Amino acid sequence: MTGARAIATFLDAQAAELGAAQNTLAAYARDLDDFRGWLEARGGALDTVKRDEVEAYLVDCADRGLAESTRARRLSAIRQFCRFAFEEGWRGDDPAAQVRGPGRRQTLPGTLTVEEVDRLLAAARQHGRSVADRSRNTCLMEVLYATGMRVSELVALPAAAARGDPRMLLVQGKGGRERMVPLSGDARAAMTDWLGHRDTAEAAARRKGRPASPHLFPSRGKAGHLTRHRFFSLIKEIAVAAGVSPAQVTPHRLRHAFATHLLAGGADLRAIQTLLGHADVSTTEVYTHVLDERLRTLVQEGHPLAQAARRKSGGSTSSDGQ
Repeated sequence: MTGARAIATFLDAQAAELGAAQNTLAAYARDLDDFRGWLEARGGALDTVKRDEVEAYLVDCADRGLAESTRARRLSAIRQFCRFAFEEGWRGDDPAAQVRGPGRRQTLPGTLTVEEVDRLLAAARQHGRSVADRSRNTCLMEVLYATGMRVSELVALPAAAARGDPRMLLVQGKGGRERMVPLSGDARAAMTDWLGHRDTAEAAARRKGRPASPHLFPSRGKAGHLTRHRFFSLIKEIAVAAGVSPAQVTPHRLRHAFATHLLAGGADLRAIQTLLGHADVSTTEVYTHVLDERLRTLVQEGHPLAQAARRKSGGSTSSDGQ
């Protein structure tokens, strides 16, 4: 079996058996094609690859200046492919099983302040050439911040999910996993308003012979709905209008803001895991810096020793005069 055919078979299995998303499959394809090309340029082949070749490839990726996260992702793709080849009986060993990767640094996710989010939401209500555009932009931003959805989940929402003024949305996440997320009053109002504009436009399109769209945010493009790339550029435009640095504003950063603001307000980490659709709580634990800060503040404000230290330094607490 050729390397290209083996990769295609692996990707088909990932889609059929594990329900891998299209973005995940595309990333696997890019990473494995790069590895295959690297091997073939050196006289190697994917079906006979050895452990030392996998390790040499990772060294070459580092020499090319690829980030640790990129190298870790590529090794993950190679590991999964090699394990698949072993389990399918294509080869008698798994050459990547013991390869140590660079790992991923646990960095704190960038976020936005509550005041910055308020400015973004206000700007969305005014941004757009028409009333319908402004309604759509408001709905996108309100729902994203209210639910913490991934942008791919948001743009692909079905129109049926918005009907009946729902208190909860059923979201299909990674790997086809479904979860329920609550909607705020502002998000529900924005969704209802946009649904009216959307249905009016859809009715006009049907009169012209175009088929009805099942999507809440329809588009004439190949996907049939607003694309992630278009929303990415749209949120940058809204950031400029809001006076917030567009370099600091992305759909993913609004997702981080959702989680960070909930945790700062006292939400439980497990609840955040469920709302974000993380399969493993370890993914959500990156937000524990918020909990750490809150606990530090509680100790500094409430511990008797901290209060005594403030009294000695001339400070006061609400209990000093009692």
